[in-house]
Amino acid sequence: MASRPQAVVSQQQRGGVAPAGKQKNVAVADGKNRRALGDIGNLVTVRAVEGKPEPHINRPITRSFGAQLLAKAQAAAAVNKIPVAIPPDAAVGRAGRKPAKKVAIKNKEEKIVALSPAKNEEPKQTHSKSSRKKVPTLTSVLTARSKVACGIVDKPKELVDDIDAADAEDQLAVVDYIEDIYKFYRSAEHDGRPRGYMDSQVEINAKMRAILADWLIEVHHKFELMPETLYLTLYIIDRYLSMDVVLRREFQLVGVSAMLIASKYEEIWAPQVDDFICISNMAYTREQILGMEKGILNKLEWNLTVPTSYVFLVRFLKAASCDTEMEHMVFFFSELAMMQYSMVTHRPSMVAASAVYAARCTLRKSPLWTDTLERHTGFSEQQLLECTEILVNCHAAAPESKLKAVYKKYSGEKFGGVAILHPPATKLVQELKAARK
Repeated sequence: MASRPQAVVSQQQRGGVAPAGKQKNVAVADGKNRRALGDIGNLVTVRAVEGKPEPHINRPITRSFGAQLLAKAQAAAAVNKIPVAIPPDAAVGRAGRKPAKKVAIKNKEEKIVALSPAKNEEPKQTHSKSSRKKVPTLTSVLTARSKVACGIVDKPKELVDDIDAADAEDQLAVVDYIEDIYKFYRSAEHDGRPRGYMDSQVEINAKMRAILADWLIEVHHKFELMPETLYLTLYIIDRYLSMDVVLRREFQLVGVSAMLIASKYEEIWAPQVDDFICISNMAYTREQILGMEKGILNKLEWNLTVPTSYVFLVRFLKAASCDTEMEHMVFFFSELAMMQYSMVTHRPSMVAASAVYAARCTLRKSPLWTDTLERHTGFSEQQLLECTEILVNCHAAAPESKLKAVYKKYSGEKFGGVAILHPPATKLVQELKAARK
């Protein structure tokens, strides 16, 4: 009995089929001693497609398990058209049945039918360790509600460039709220805008205001203060003059006190009162400066958080995708606008947009105005031509003017000499204005 199973095993491992006479002996042995057949089944190994033996099976080969082994072997052989020897234990489910003959598997195309899940049956969800369930944050919910309330659901289709895409990961850029912030600035610039006040002033005029603005720009440059300080200083002066009558002898005092207030509001290290006393050539005492400071703050009701032209310039420069040269040119025109009383009554956003348009005309940018700029500024070329004409005329008159603080500042190497390197665009603006009529 010990030699017969060994013979059967060797024949099975070679992939052969036992003769008919020996098949009967195997069947008789299986009928007398089923345990021996079970041991034989555990020792059977099936050659794989590449000729490597499959791992030993630790369970008895039943009829269903043998069918599974046969199906796997046939599927592997179907790819390479390799004849597969069917193991006897896979074909013999019970004692006495004859094993199957060699079967050559032909490579036939199989039709695969994808079964869709039943309507009432929910699809199985696969979970991965790296995937996380996206939970809406409070910021995203509030941003979505705010955009719906303000009518800003999606960005317009004509907006080609997303100017905030590069700052998506910068928390200080507040990309989620930037559109709402500037929409608030546009509504707030109407509330605190200075009105025309020269008719109500008795002792001062527009020329005296230009002289004061020219001197303050020079003081600001000498103290190396922040740009926001200069723009807020001029706003405080215009706002105060539109609310109260100022004498000629106190006009410079108003300018000094306004810059002191703006420095305390914007600067980390604000200049001292003694610095302003020295810069004004001892024209005013410490008590006079502090008294005027208190009077201005009470008149303005301590409301200093206002959108100046600088707030809009930062946004519009970003929309213009400008280089350093154009940035210097834009600030050159915006500081020229500070000296012009005719620009006081215009909105800060329009003054800022006009400075950008004047700079693009001077540098001959193509196109002069883009859809992205029109979207973010809110102004078309036609709306900006009037203010732009004033700015380019100031540029043309700057070399011969007595008030040259801005011209000298932007003629230096620090600001690229933009004031003298590029000729004024007066002719181009006149042609554009004539073509629009």
